[in-house]
Amino acid sequence: MTKMVNCPECGKPVEWKEESLFRPFCSKRCQQLDFGGWANENFSIPGEEVYLDAEQDDSGHH
Repeated sequence: MTKMVNCPECGKPVEWKEESLFRPFCSKRCQQLDFGGWANENFSIPGEEVYLDAEQDDSGHH
């Protein structure tokens, strides 16, 4: 039995299988629309906001 999921972007049913290149999305278009939403900060993961000093590198040094 094939598992079906709904595309998170448009809601169209998608077969959940390895051959479904864009899963859980139905198409590259829906995948890119979702990515664009994240890039434009239309979506976020709940949590505390973290502000980093622009001149500070990953090691904590200026």
